[in-house]
Amino acid sequence: MEETSWFVSIITNPFAKGLALGIIFCVIIYIRGFLRRRELSKEVDRLRAHLHTKLEIDSSENERRKSELDRLKQERDNLRITVQSLNQKPGRKEIRQYFVYQTALDIMFEKAPGFAPAWQITLKEAEGLFEKSEKGVVPLLKRLMPTTPDKQAEEYEKISRVSFDDSNKQE
Repeated sequence: MEETSWFVSIITNPFAKGLALGIIFCVIIYIRGFLRRRELSKEVDRLRAHLHTKLEIDSSENERRKSELDRLKQERDNLRITVQSLNQKPGRKEIRQYFVYQTALDIMFEKAPGFAPAWQITLKEAEGLFEKSEKGVVPLLKRLMPTTPDKQAEEYEKISRVSFDDSNKQE
């Protein structure tokens, strides 16, 4: 009985009752903390996964926008180059010069009475020379093997001179 009395005396002691009550209270709080920590850990993992997914989506969207921006910049540069090349085409200046010469010829026809017949004869001779140079083998080769416009103009002038020299020798 002494053993039970020793146990009963410890249980009946107010200090032992307070200690036991405190230990039970600490165990309950520890278990609640452990469960709460586990719950928060799961929440953090879920939020990490959500953040990772969001960053992947944002990253792919940013890459798409960046590639589209690069494509648009390249297209803009290509269009700028095209506009510059179209503005600098040699044909526009020559067409303008042609209209200036044509206007000057019209004025000369009106002002100088003897100019028109001489001009018509000279114009027909020049047209004949160019027709001869356009019907040969060399212009055919030039059409088959295109070169730069400057070289084509030089070759055309050479052919015209040769044809003009040949026609002067024949006459």
